[in-house]
Amino acid sequence: MRRVVITGQGTIHALGADVAATKRAMAEGRCGIGELEMRDLDRLAVRTYVMEWDDMVMREALLREHHRGGQSFIVVPRISDMAEVEEWLREHVPEVKVVTALSEVAQKRLKVLGDLDSLGAGFQLASHDLDIRGAGNLLGDEQSGHIREVGFELYQSMLEDAILAARAGDAGLESDRSGLSPQITVDAPIMIPEDYVPDLAVRMALYRRLNDARDKAEIESLAAEMIDRFGELPQPTKNLVRLIEIKQQAIDACIAKIDVGARGTLVTFHEDNFPEPAGLIDYVARLEGTAKLRPDMKLVINRAWGDPRSRLNGLFQLTRGLSRIVKKAQKKNAA
Repeated sequence: MRRVVITGQGTIHALGADVAATKRAMAEGRCGIGELEMRDLDRLAVRTYVMEWDDMVMREALLREHHRGGQSFIVVPRISDMAEVEEWLREHVPEVKVVTALSEVAQKRLKVLGDLDSLGAGFQLASHDLDIRGAGNLLGDEQSGHIREVGFELYQSMLEDAILAARAGDAGLESDRSGLSPQITVDAPIMIPEDYVPDLAVRMALYRRLNDARDKAEIESLAAEMIDRFGELPQPTKNLVRLIEIKQQAIDACIAKIDVGARGTLVTFHEDNFPEPAGLIDYVARLEGTAKLRPDMKLVINRAWGDPRSRLNGLFQLTRGLSRIVKKAQKKNAA
């Protein structure tokens, strides 16, 4: 197997690869943290058949793989079918050793298998696998495939941003603050419930669109679209929309992290620096003891918000006030 590094120079005219060797490497190659593996271009393509059960075909296929020293896997749709298939194997193909194990196979993957029969089909199937099952933990040993919780596209986007920031640091360049993504920790139900949007793919798409919204108008437009398509927003989804608004204001205020606890809130600014220190000091003074600016430039809000709605509303007012300070200073400097 040859190793091919994908760079900005040159092109690859043909690529053939196995699914098992491609799925993880493909994700790494997309994000710029790894290489893609390529076999010789003169190898034969694998042909896949989707057909009804046939005893003769099954026996022939299993023995052919057995005689060449390989292994075969039979996937059953239900766990209850395993005993029946195992009995059939011992009766009709006694030449092979039978071992049973539990697994899951998506119906979507079977449909894709039936549609792919050309050279390079493994690469295409791996691409579908990334969407169907996720890419797992790219930087560790786990093969969990649980990226579906955030969606592969969002995960890939976050990974690309992290890689670019790391490379910028290695090159001695300042990280791009336009890509700032504040981390906000608050005890509140924040989600699009399954009973509100039953389809997983649609829910993931809505999460991504909300995350990609760049201003209040986009957020309100998307909220209106959800109401039109699915009905009145449930409270957890209202909380999600509010959190996205808070995030946008936090970006404007150069906030890197907000932690909301039982007794108060801690605000960490990007690179421990607020663009308008004088305005921040005035803001703290106006809060009359409720706020405190620590020597490490972290802002402490000594106020407990009792319920989720109060916490989110409090965060909204806090980030709006801080973002206004920055915008006012920017307008003054521009003038």
